[in-house]
Amino acid sequence: MRILVAGPVPAASDYGNGVTARRWASLLRDLGHEVRVVQDYDGDTYDLLIALHARKSEAAIRAFRAACPDAPIVIALTGTDLYPDLVSGGVDLALLEAAARVVVLQPQGVLQVPEALRSRTRVITQSMPSISGEAPAADRFEIAFLAHARPVKDPLRLSEAVRLLPPSSRITVTHVGGVREDDIGDRLRAESAGNPRYSWLGALPRPEALAVLARSRLLVLTSRHEGGANVVTEALAAGVPIVSTRIPGSVGLLGEDYAGYFPVGDAAALAAVLDAAEHDRDGLYTQLRRQCAARRASADPERETEAWKRLLAEAVPEKAGYEGVR
Repeated sequence: MRILVAGPVPAASDYGNGVTARRWASLLRDLGHEVRVVQDYDGDTYDLLIALHARKSEAAIRAFRAACPDAPIVIALTGTDLYPDLVSGGVDLALLEAAARVVVLQPQGVLQVPEALRSRTRVITQSMPSISGEAPAADRFEIAFLAHARPVKDPLRLSEAVRLLPPSSRITVTHVGGVREDDIGDRLRAESAGNPRYSWLGALPRPEALAVLARSRLLVLTSRHEGGANVVTEALAAGVPIVSTRIPGSVGLLGEDYAGYFPVGDAAALAAVLDAAEHDRDGLYTQLRRQCAARRASADPERETEAWKRLLAEAVPEKAGYEGVR
């Protein structure tokens, strides 16, 4: 089957949508399909379109529908599509209603989809093979912050929080991520120069970014919204506990009972969680490690592959070529 994957960033991008598009293309090829990844519809004929990001891929979806009216479309909803809601995210609901299937990246995403479309909505959690790396440094409690500097990521919240830690704390932050606006870059450079606990490395090649994660004692996610962050999956694959804003995108992946949440935008609450984790106060760090280990199976690549296999059998049964899939 010929499959077109359309997304809002170049296929080589290390932004989340680029990482997701490349991974999906790889697993679909492993299933025996011919796959092309594009930003804009290329005018060719395909058996299926998988559109990543309903709003930003809208032009590609419309062009594909006009050129291949009989081919089904799968639309995958990202965090900025889903939150705070589809209408606020600029999603054309009529376009969504024309999709053969809708994909969300964590279970709570289904709740954002109109009730009439939920029977066509599938949850496909993202995956990552196990990540190994060097042991954590003994002389500090290193925290990984892997986030491009966009407002939705609240990128300066963690640097604010670590300034609130007691002088005796050994916490340091290594921030990996690019910038799109010069003023944010200037603020991050100033923070990195003036805050001894904070080091911003800018954008790094993906293997180097994952190496930073693998050697860290914690990953922190400060986002205001996420559809189902790749970095959470990567931390689970690396065996690195997570501290995250209590947002549906993280609760859907980690569970309501996860112990490592803090309120969006609350630097003082984040500082308190980090301080407790560093000292394993009330067993918090031990609990985070145990809970993340228990959730590791959700990031298994075989689970994601099987989920796509089932979806293709539903959306394009005559061409999927999978017998016995229900």
